[in-house]
Amino acid sequence: MKFKTTPYHHDLLKDTDRLAVFFEAIKEYDSNNDLAYDLGCGSGVLSYFLSSKFKEVISIESDVKAFGCAKENLSHFDNVKVINNDVLEYNFEKKADLIVCEMLDTALIDEEEIPVLNYAKKFLNEDGKIIPQGIINTIGLVNMQRHHIHWDEGAKYEALSDETVYSDVNFLDDINPEFNANIRLKAKKDGLLNGLKITTYTKINENIIAGPLPMLNPPLLVPLDEKQIRVNDFIDVEIKYIMGNGIESIETKYL
Repeated sequence: MKFKTTPYHHDLLKDTDRLAVFFEAIKEYDSNNDLAYDLGCGSGVLSYFLSSKFKEVISIESDVKAFGCAKENLSHFDNVKVINNDVLEYNFEKKADLIVCEMLDTALIDEEEIPVLNYAKKFLNEDGKIIPQGIINTIGLVNMQRHHIHWDEGAKYEALSDETVYSDVNFLDDINPEFNANIRLKAKKDGLLNGLKITTYTKINENIIAGPLPMLNPPLLVPLDEKQIRVNDFIDVEIKYIMGNGIESIETKYL
């Protein structure tokens, strides 16, 4: 099936690994399920996957251009309803067996995944599921060339420690978007420390964990004050951010 897309969603469709992990999770459902919500449906490709597995699919997209593409792409499916609305303003009338919400970005800082799910999962059946299921975040010490917050796409940096898991988020839980953690990291080499690298692994379901992909949570580089470190030094840092409030909400400091 050929999809009409916005330029941004065209790039999403080109990331075939990203599409594949969501397809694998959705195909595990049989065709006897009643209702699925696709929140932030974009061009509608995940709703297309859902259409053969659910008796009804409600797809919600706030962007007018993306909504127009999804409406056209899904027009041949009688069981798919495409709605142009902000999820946080939508009047949900029924509870669903599944919520698909791919408003994802690194550590969930720059997208609305957490505010949206905290609202929408009230309309999930007691035994309902969410795709993706959650995320695992890791953090490490780096020396980076650009001393501002940026994603690692094409950026040069040197890892000065191994990755350490600092949070494990299950989307079915109640989640406080205001995140704050004190973390101890161990240097694996001498070097000039001036940043942190945050990496997010996406738990699509119980069986699939997706690492960073071109259009799915590329690692984020965050500056720290410069500090010369030696191998086996322990570095204590504090990191704060608000999920859904943008990368400008990130704060870091040494403890």
